[in-house]
Amino acid sequence: MAAQYQIPDENTKNYGVLLSKKDDLQVVEIPMPTPGPGEVQVQVKATGICGSDVHLWKYGEIGIFPVTQPQLLGHESAGVVTALGEGVTELRVGDRVAIEAGIPCSKCSQCMAGRYHLCPVVVFKSTPPYDGLLAKYCTHPARWLHKMPDNVSYEQGALLEPLSVAISAIERCGVTFGRSLLITGAGPIGLIVLAVAKATGVSPVIITDVQPSRLEYAKQMGADFVYQVDPKKPDYEAAKEIRDLVGGEGCEYTLECTGIESSFRTAIMATRDAGVCCLVGVGKNDQSLPVNNFAMREVDIKGLFRYHHTYPRAMALIASGKLNIDHLITHKYDFMDALKAFNTASDYSTGAIKVQILN
Repeated sequence: MAAQYQIPDENTKNYGVLLSKKDDLQVVEIPMPTPGPGEVQVQVKATGICGSDVHLWKYGEIGIFPVTQPQLLGHESAGVVTALGEGVTELRVGDRVAIEAGIPCSKCSQCMAGRYHLCPVVVFKSTPPYDGLLAKYCTHPARWLHKMPDNVSYEQGALLEPLSVAISAIERCGVTFGRSLLITGAGPIGLIVLAVAKATGVSPVIITDVQPSRLEYAKQMGADFVYQVDPKKPDYEAAKEIRDLVGGEGCEYTLECTGIESSFRTAIMATRDAGVCCLVGVGKNDQSLPVNNFAMREVDIKGLFRYHHTYPRAMALIASGKLNIDHLITHKYDFMDALKAFNTASDYSTGAIKVQILN
């Protein structure tokens, strides 16, 4: 696939999607960035809107990270190299790349142990206070760019970020071929987790959500069981009904993909004795959990924070055709219509799953 791109000159304008504060999102002109040593300039071609982007916009925070200054949003991006900084030899102008959004120090004990996602000084694009990737042009260290084969599109390249979360979630909880899995939440991450689980032989798979349309979609993707959550029903009743779908014992592994307290509680109680429940979604900092329920049944509770060493495998899965998640991209918008894209992504009535902004 020949890359179509524009090398900027003195007349080229750069634009970004800027969050100034809660509920204040605008497309604004920003300076054209120049790559420093070890960096390249990228014309960003496709960026997916993550739930965290919407949460930053609507609530002014995500997890433990509050918005403290104006910043660009976006961290699910792919593009094409348009300029090289000093010392960059592994990339060339015109190379099509997926952008891994986290930039660790590569020196601390976590980085040296291979857990670079836990680097205490990691710069993760769009996590406050750092600018994101929703710009027409940006700069990024060459080390954290991944060349895309010709048969991987920019839109697919932008999907590698949420796919990386799903791969990391599957590995973190430990579910393998022939084991049972409960996924709570059929949003983009939950559905991509479902796709990875089915591709790797995990079975049976249950997925839950409050929206019937999302559950119908999950059925079409191969979910063995779906469960519609009734917010008025006590969590212990919901947990029992979910466990009964697989003979009363519950699933051996659970991935909680909403971050919502009631869903996390249900997820814990629905997990089989001696099973594993891993929190993937990001919700309130402090939540009330059924401690005796998981302690006295020896259910292991784990957390997940982003991903590491996943991009090459995610790329290979997409390039091989063994995993097709293109259908999750339900809406595409031109860059200058970014505000419309965010409104669509934040409105359940639109039926949006993954909304992308194209340049």
